[in-house]
Amino acid sequence: MSFSEWDQRCMSLALEEARRAADRGEVPVGAVLARGEVVLAHCGNAQIELHDATAHAEIRVLREAGVRESNYRLPGTTLYVTLEPCTMCCGAMVHARVERLVFATREPRSGAVLSTSAALDNPALNHRVGWAEGLYETESADLLHQFFQQRRGDQAEGS
Repeated sequence: MSFSEWDQRCMSLALEEARRAADRGEVPVGAVLARGEVVLAHCGNAQIELHDATAHAEIRVLREAGVRESNYRLPGTTLYVTLEPCTMCCGAMVHARVERLVFATREPRSGAVLSTSAALDNPALNHRVGWAEGLYETESADLLHQFFQQRRGDQAEGS
């Protein structure tokens, strides 16, 4: 798959958000929501910081953009995320009418685009989100690997 320069810029911003999340002790996932060449929102994971199980990067950008646009429906948008979205996030994208998803790397345990299910390809849904994977895959996977490696090391030291 070929990605545009704009796709690359947005995913680079998502990676910056993922790094900021890691700096706060959150799992390093970042997301950007754009319409055309306008960024509507960019956030990282914040479940720990906000004490909110739903504070995934994807949900946070959909919420922020919804407020900015005064509409929970966000047609014509592309969501860039550093990790394959879970079932909750896929459902939110469908309800928000996101047009396209671009994610960096797969999440074998809970990714719902293709790793554990095909949540966005369900023919019963009234909206389809197109998707593509692999933009900055190595960078995102490395960031996650380093984060969890460090976390395991920190836990071992505290034992």
